[in-house]
Amino acid sequence: MSMKITGWIEHGGKILSDEEIMNATGGGSPLLCSCGGEFYIEWDDCRARDHLGIIPGDCPPGKIVCDGKERCSIFPEIPDLSLDDAIIQSIRLRSDEGVVAFSGGVDSALVAAVSDRPAITVGISGCHDIIHSKEVAELAGLKSHTICEIETDEIEPVLKKVLRVIPRKTPLDASIAATLFFVARWASANGHKRILAGQGADELFGGYARYLEPGDPAEKLKTDFEGLSVQSKRDQAVASIHGTYVSCPYLDMRVVRASQALPPGGMVREGIRKYPLRAVAASHMPEEAAFYSKKAMQYGSGVWKEIQRLARKNGYKNSVQRYIDQLINQINP
Repeated sequence: MSMKITGWIEHGGKILSDEEIMNATGGGSPLLCSCGGEFYIEWDDCRARDHLGIIPGDCPPGKIVCDGKERCSIFPEIPDLSLDDAIIQSIRLRSDEGVVAFSGGVDSALVAAVSDRPAITVGISGCHDIIHSKEVAELAGLKSHTICEIETDEIEPVLKKVLRVIPRKTPLDASIAATLFFVARWASANGHKRILAGQGADELFGGYARYLEPGDPAEKLKTDFEGLSVQSKRDQAVASIHGTYVSCPYLDMRVVRASQALPPGGMVREGIRKYPLRAVAASHMPEEAAFYSKKAMQYGSGVWKEIQRLARKNGYKNSVQRYIDQLINQINP
């Protein structure tokens, strides 16, 4: 039996070898239906993807499909865990390979501190993320932290590359994609396929500014979580340009279950967003790092500011979207 595997698979907290995966898919074994991880598998006339569909593939998320027919749904068997245990287990399962996309915020800082993987910060010289990430790396005791400075003349060519592959071509998506492009390029150049990232933390723990505004926090969390699939398609499409993929510890079902067991109204406390996540992080790094509130990746890296400058340079003083549309027309004449 020939098999193509992208990503990794675990069962009961144990990462499966290729041989164990082959055994799990053969002979009608039901084991794969209860596996976790981040994966897409092809074998014979069958396809399978992880529960949330983190890894792209020709199959619906969380399904095993053979000969065009659904065989079963994939839902990882996981115990009920505290939020701390869930997060630490999910990070450590992903700690055997890869680099951490490290901005200095609590999401990536906790992943970097627990995983002990090399951390990479990208940004334009003098930007917020470069300055702050150095401070947090020292506070958290990171063993390996690399700064990769982005040259401003690279931004427009990279925008054209990411606009070819991302599904939603808005200024926000393009700026995030461009920033991730440089992380993926560095990871690939240094022999890594996996990029550990903080995606999902804002959606699970109320990280956006709107959580400070009136409204039902449970509904906001639900809406944000449902929107993660579009973000995932964008990020994986960009990572794949360099033969890498994005790994998301916070979207491990251990963490999803533990976070959704918390009171939605407790995600913000005394004006501090993502409070439960920060409380966990404070057990693994100084509180100064755990409770620091940083800018979003595209802003902190300086990429968004440079895109705005390019838009003005091209005659679009008040519309970055029109500049993005111009680039799209250039790559799709």
